[in-house]
Order: sequence, then C-alpha cells, then structure tokens
Amino acid sequence: MAPKDTEIPQLAHPLEIPRLKCGAMADSMPYPASPEHQASVGFPGELLPDWKERALAKMKDLAEKNRAFQVYLDACVKCGACTDKCHYFIGTGDPKNMPVARQDLLRSVYRRYFTFAGKHFPWLVGARDLTEEVLDEWYSYYHQCSQCRRCSVFCPFGIDTAEISMAAREIMDVVGKGQKYCNEIIGKVHKIGNNLGLQEKALRATLEGLEEDIEDDTGVSVRIPLDEKGADILLVTPSADFFAEPHIEGLIGYAKVFHEAGVSWTVSSYASEAANFGLFIGSYENMREVSLRIRKAAKELGVKRIIFGECGHAWRVAYSFLNTLAGPWDFLDQNYPVPQHICEFTWGEIQKGTLNIDKARNDHIRLTYHDSCNVARASGMGEEAGGQFEIPRHILKSVCNHFYDMPRDTIMESTLCCGGGGGLLTDELMDLRTKGASPRMTALQEVTEEHGVTHMAAICAICKTQFSKVMPKFGYEMDSILSVHQMVSNAIILTGQDAGEEEEGETAEGAA
Repeated sequence: MAPKDTEIPQLAHPLEIPRLKCGAMADSMPYPASPEHQASVGFPGELLPDWKERALAKMKDLAEKNRAFQVYLDACVKCGACTDKCHYFIGTGDPKNMPVARQDLLRSVYRRYFTFAGKHFPWLVGARDLTEEVLDEWYSYYHQCSQCRRCSVFCPFGIDTAEISMAAREIMDVVGKGQKYCNEIIGKVHKIGNNLGLQEKALRATLEGLEEDIEDDTGVSVRIPLDEKGADILLVTPSADFFAEPHIEGLIGYAKVFHEAGVSWTVSSYASEAANFGLFIGSYENMREVSLRIRKAAKELGVKRIIFGECGHAWRVAYSFLNTLAGPWDFLDQNYPVPQHICEFTWGEIQKGTLNIDKARNDHIRLTYHDSCNVARASGMGEEAGGQFEIPRHILKSVCNHFYDMPRDTIMESTLCCGGGGGLLTDELMDLRTKGASPRMTALQEVTEEHGVTHMAAICAICKTQFSKVMPKFGYEMDSILSVHQMVSNAIILTGQDAGEEEEGETAEGAA
C-alpha cells in the first residue's frame, strides 16, 4: 500500500537536508511475489513455518562466504558521514532511509545472533530478535534502497549499503518473502530470454520495422541483424531498446554506428536481454543463470566480440562479474575488451573519424548528462581511470553544440540516483520513486535556470524509463530524457544519405 503523503518535495538545492518525518515511508512496499514467481527463481512460494531458522542460516552463510558483508556489519562506528547522502532520505525525510539506519535494520539482528555482546547483552549493543515485524520492516525499507552506492563514496570505511540491501532481499527470498517485480522479470529471462517475454518472432518483426523506419528517414538501408551466425559482434542490450521511447532511438543509433564502422554484428533472440535483475535480489545463482545465456548465445553464433548497450546495472554486472559468472571468455578475440560498452566502441569510431557528424542537427537541444549510478560507481570504461564519466561526455560534446553539466557534487562519482533503480521501477512505488528523484530533478532545474537546458541524456534503461515518468511532475516534458546514442543518431550523416534532406520535423522527432 502506497503512503498517503504524495506531495513532491520542494528542495532549495539538490542536497538539502530534510526535516525528519519518522515513519513517513513505513507503509511503502512493493507487491509480494506470487508462488509462481518465487518458484521461477528457485525460492519457496510463501513464508515457511521455519522461516526464522532459515533466515539466520542464510545470514550465517552470507557472512562466512562474503567477507565484505561481514566487515560491513562489524565496522560501522555511526560516524554520520552517510546520513544525508541518500536521495530517498533527502526526498522522504524518513530517518530509516539514512543509510546507516537502513543498515542497522539487519545489523541489529546480526549482532543478536552472531556476536558475543549481542547474545549476552543485547540492550547494550542495539541487538534485537528476528520477528515477523522485523521481517516486514526489512521488506519495506530494503525496498527503499536503489543500491546506488552513493553513501559508500562518503563512508570512511567504505561500507556498501547496496551489499546489505542485496543480502536482506536474498534472505527474504529464501524464506518465501520475495518481491513481484524483480522475480517475475527474472523468471521471464530464464524462460524466454528477455524481461518482456518477447518471443523470437515478435522480436524479428520489431527489428525489421525499425530497419524500415531508418530507411524511410535516411534513404539508406541499415540492418539490425538477428541470430546471424559468424557475425563479429554480439550486441546485448536492454529489451527496452526494442519497444519504448527513448530507448528505441538509442538502438537506431547503435545500428548507424555499426553500419558506418563497417562491422558485422547481430542481436540474439536467445539472449536478448542485457539486464540482470539477479543483482537486485542479491542472488548469485540467478545472476549466473542469466549470464550463462549470453555465453551460450555468443558460442552458438560464433562471435568474436560482445558489446553491451545502454543499461546501467547490466554494465555493472558485465564489467565486474561476467567473467566470474560465465567465464572464461577465451573463445572471443582478446584484442578487444571483454566485454565492451557501446560508448567505448562509438567513441573509438569518433576518434578514428569514421563517423560523419553534423553537430548542428542537435542545435534544438540544450543538453545535460545524468551519470547512472551503476556505471559511475561500480564500473569503468575505456583504458583510462574515470572513463565511465568522460567517454559519454566526450561523445555528447562531439555531437552537440550546447552541453552543460549539472553541479559537480551531483554528478560523476557523487551522482544522484534517478530514484527508480535497484528493482524499484514498479508502479506501486511511484510515490517513493518521485520523492527519490527530487534531488536529481532539483539539480536539473538549476542547470535549466542557469543555461536553459531542455533535455537530459543517460545511458541506463532504468534511468530513462524512470525519468520519463517523473519529469512531468517537475515541469518537464516526458520526452526531455534522451538516450546518448539518440543524440549520436541525430547527428550522423550516413554514407549515401543526402545531407540536404534534413527536415526540421525529422530532427524534432529524433529528439522525442
């Protein structure tokens, strides 16, 4: 049930410390997973009679196998460095959305059962028993963490609240208290290959339709191949790129870049999803199963390279975990990064001069850029440190004459979350999502007032979906959020395309 208070926070500046509203978000929680959704990801369908014993056994197992998790639970000294760093705390004012307070929901139980002081003097160390009421509190507040890791940037001990949120969600899944949105999606990927449940025939028809659209717009035949064996590149991209704006325009941008670069590439109908929601629920087994689909597709198609499209957490999983989950990737061409991000590829082609770019085609746009959390704080890009910040900006500045960054303490490693990540992009959490987006939207409003910014680009499918929903609540049009490769697509003049054909209507449509 959504909270009754749905007012949009009015922040004087993006990082304004809010007035405390104790319990303001206690009733916010996602819909629970059905038994069918639970079964599809290997978890029990309802709360088990021995749930407490199973939960504590799982907590013990996680602490033994994941030393970082144990260190995070043991190391916090309540210094306060993280308290005001969470966008959900800033947006809601609920003190349990302070990262340290959210961690303590689980830490207090850990101390009760796994530390000497907690076992014998629980009142002395804030330890508490695990009860159904505590489990319900976990379900609410651990689904008010987008796992963005902003708090970890400011923690002097490097405590990562995302790891604790992931662990709490996995413990809840193991005892039969899972979340519908994530678990239903993971089940679709296991069964069909993408988050949408999009079958091969429908996917093929969609891609053929996009090919026709590109040719109608440019007069040039640009292919978006599907299941083509022997292609050099396997593109693994979020399934949102196949059906929704502005994602589709980004996919068209990839296709144009590949076309002009003269490379052979393909999409796989078997592994037609870059997203890996196993990360959000903290399930290594589900992360691995999703990743193994990509390995199987790459081997069956005989590709030499794997390139990931614009998806924040997909790139985090690919960059940080793909080799561990589904490696080794020794059958790929080791002369290229394994895997590679589409922005790395495109920036490389821009540097080589492969692409004929007319920046003036984007002159109707005054642009800023949103650093997506999982790209900014959990990955890298290119060969230089900080490439995940600079490469997307290099691309945008190469295709756009009017680019302006938001305030420095709200971008790059300190970026503010969109408010919908971490498996929270579900309609029943719209109030939380809106409040969580308010710090980022306040930063956007500042750069709009100062520089007349009209649009914001991002390289994360979840960010783009989230912003298209919340931007109208803050005075922007739904289509003010753009794909990075949508901007690239707008600016490219394809070989054989008549540059004089450009029409204002076409350009405006490309920005929508």
